[in-house]
Amino acid sequence: MSDFFREQTEIIQQFGWAVVHVLPSDEDPADAVPFAYTVGLTAGDRPELIIAGLPPDLGHQLLNELAGRVHEEGARFRHGRRVSDLIIDQDVVIVSGAPTADLWPGAALARYGRSRLRLQQLVWPDPGNHFPWQTAYDADDYRQPLINARSAAPAHCRAPRRLAGPHPRRTGTGRDRPTP
Repeated sequence: MSDFFREQTEIIQQFGWAVVHVLPSDEDPADAVPFAYTVGLTAGDRPELIIAGLPPDLGHQLLNELAGRVHEEGARFRHGRRVSDLIIDQDVVIVSGAPTADLWPGAALARYGRSRLRLQQLVWPDPGNHFPWQTAYDADDYRQPLINARSAAPAHCRAPRRLAGPHPRRTGTGRDRPTP
């Protein structure tokens, strides 16, 4: 076992997860961005978390905060969930999906394998509060590659629905008798 994986294992045993940073090198394309991801949450049957395009210290802080909620509090985040208390005055959206060539969590894949690894990305907005899947997002100044995920754009209801409110439930035994 390499020193990297040995140290990572010690951190996971102590905290429940470790954070790995991937920084662009001279050999990467000019538009490559840094990203960071967790390793260790999979052992607790939770998705690993990934974030891209932020300075390493900020990405690390955001991952640690959310990983703490997942590991210590049992928090689960569904695809498209907005988290409003990570960044002041802005939401982060959680998207679930698969790794891409731009966002490859190599240490997590090496430790758990592709079939076991689940991945959720913390997607942050630009200063105009737009997300990468929105046309107004400033992708030139705020490059943020995304994992392979279905759209996290909110779905809009096309047909009116009944308003929620107190309605008596019926059983199959009588049309006019509400059940408790």
